Amino acid sequence: MAHLNPTLVELADAFGIATSFTDWKGRPTDIEDDTIVGILAGMDVDASTPERAEAALTELQLRSWRRPLPPCVPVIEGDGTHVTVHVDAGAPAVLTVQLEDGGWRDTYQVDDWEPDRWVDDRLVGQATFWIPADLPTGYHRLRLESDEKVAESTLIVSPRFLGFPAGMGSRRVWGYSTQLYSVRSLESWGMGDLADLADLAIWSTTQQQASYVLTNPLHAAEPMPPIEPSPYLPSSRRYVSPLYIRPESIAEYATLPEKKRQQIQAIKDDLMARVGELDRIERDPIWTAKMDALRIVYDDGRSAARQMSRDDFVAREGRSLQHFAIWCVLVSLHGMNWREWPEDLRDPESPAVAALAKEHADDVAFNIWLQWVADGQLSLAQNAAKDAGMCIGVMNDLAVGVSQDSAEVWMDRDVFAGGVSVGAPPDHFNQLGQDWGQSPWRPDRLEELAYEPFRAMVAGILRHSGGIRIDHIMGLFRLWWVPAGMQPTKGSYVRYAHEAMVGIVILEATRAGALVVGEDLGTVEPWVRTYLRERGVLGTSVAWFERDSDGVLLPPERYREYCLASVTTHDLPPTTGYLEGNHLRLQDRLGVLTESLDHEMEGLRRELAEWKELLASRGLLRAGEGVDEVEQMVLAMHRFLTRTPSRVLNAALTDAVGDQRTQNQPGTIDEYPNWRVPLSGPDKRPLLLEEVFVNPRAARLAAVMNGQDVPPATH
Repeated sequence: MAHLNPTLVELADAFGIATSFTDWKGRPTDIEDDTIVGILAGMDVDASTPERAEAALTELQLRSWRRPLPPCVPVIEGDGTHVTVHVDAGAPAVLTVQLEDGGWRDTYQVDDWEPDRWVDDRLVGQATFWIPADLPTGYHRLRLESDEKVAESTLIVSPRFLGFPAGMGSRRVWGYSTQLYSVRSLESWGMGDLADLADLAIWSTTQQQASYVLTNPLHAAEPMPPIEPSPYLPSSRRYVSPLYIRPESIAEYATLPEKKRQQIQAIKDDLMARVGELDRIERDPIWTAKMDALRIVYDDGRSAARQMSRDDFVAREGRSLQHFAIWCVLVSLHGMNWREWPEDLRDPESPAVAALAKEHADDVAFNIWLQWVADGQLSLAQNAAKDAGMCIGVMNDLAVGVSQDSAEVWMDRDVFAGGVSVGAPPDHFNQLGQDWGQSPWRPDRLEELAYEPFRAMVAGILRHSGGIRIDHIMGLFRLWWVPAGMQPTKGSYVRYAHEAMVGIVILEATRAGALVVGEDLGTVEPWVRTYLRERGVLGTSVAWFERDSDGVLLPPERYREYCLASVTTHDLPPTTGYLEGNHLRLQDRLGVLTESLDHEMEGLRRELAEWKELLASRGLLRAGEGVDEVEQMVLAMHRFLTRTPSRVLNAALTDAVGDQRTQNQPGTIDEYPNWRVPLSGPDKRPLLLEEVFVNPRAARLAAVMNGQDVPPATH
């Protein structure tokens, strides 16, 4: 469809909105004008008529001339850059750089023949300066002086290349990936927690020689039931879900009066009597029980030193933590949808919110305390992993975005686009497209804020982890925005300043000594993978998906060196279940197959025949290992990974124990217990962490990952 309004096309380009794209079948597809109008409206740009679009474009063209400096200038270490400034016509201009460590550097003015321009009621001149190429990495300040006027903005210099952490050296490493909530132990409260994560890491490295544990996003969910089970639909990506706190691991628990410890034990006993034997994770009763127990610990107070630690955490987190805690209280009083709250409570800076925070000061303080405790237990997990010998330790997962009702949207409403949501265009697996119900960050507002919300989020996640996996890393380059009321097919891509956002990730990871893995599965433009490789960010290779341009299975030597290579992922069943075709039977039962079950099963048989032929030809499928044919294939496929040049390998914990049940069936919500499946054995009986520690299948898989002979099967 041709665009009827050329001004609209120009506006779309200025705001990074694609006016066409190539669909999953390789066909060029135009974006309709009403989609562009809807997305522009999400950025507070009214282009609903040709006249309004023209006015918006004129306003946009004047915006940079009204600003003395661009709000944020990203640059890669070793590269210089030009910066254009605006001052009163004829006035002097001096631009300097204040380094993050307090030093100063000069810049150099270069020729700029742009004529002066009337802007509003004054004549404005333009000048251009060269920022030298030898600046250190960091968050620096640009300072523009013109007569008595002073303006400042942010200069971000990011490392050119991240690569592997020093602790890895030149060796290849492997680790487990797991959905932490599914890893229950004798001591946990019906779901895996941060104490279980520490124990899992210690076992993984001391008994299995693994170098990291990759866990699902631990982001904060709702502060009251019902709790969203998906870790990829959080309320805040900056803070941790208190569900992962182990009450007995809090320092103050040890000094509680015996009567209070008995009260907590009674709460736990009652909870476990209700959920301990269930074959699914029930977050709502776990939340209620944990909050009752944690309140007992909180009410008993802290030592002077612990209070100082808590106060320091609060000071470092600043107003964001205070606002998050207030949001938690407001949700308990008025429900999850902040758009339905009394109008004077929808603005976190309003006097009404301040008054409510004062009235409920103890509840606000309790929610702040929960985050301090969670942060401390995450730190203990990472320290336990490193002390046990892991060169990476805990690797955290970063979700794509947050729900529209989330704390982040309430706290920073002007940073998020209104009236749109994030999704995905149609593809082979979802031919109607997807609407994830998430609110996207506005690229223009992120730039105006020098990416501070993004910087704080990334730094917070890396504070206690040795690595970060970024789900759908394409979100740092572009996201599919869907205007409210439209089908996902009617969305469009919106560009983000990837050099700034990837640069921030690399800068923060360098400071943390951390590894960065980008989930680059699906439709990804080739240049994006090239760019990430050039910046030292790892990609993701899942064996089931790796084929060449002719559809032939990719041989191991053609895998990427800079990637995390695995057999499966959390959106697929464990390998045992995949080999058995359990996922197809499930999809057939749920009615989400587009072809008949027989047709899909025949396709799976052909796929597995290809794999068996490839594995056998490489001597990787070994019949004399004393295990059944399914486990032989599981071991062979992981042995295949060790033949690739990939520097980071991954094994799912579900594969280590022979689990068959998938954690998430895309396209469903409650039709299947997504994100609620406990870690289980081949017989689908839930396993405790203590059973994992002595599991012979896990020993056999670890031997494969370590390039050793597989120990004989024991029964």
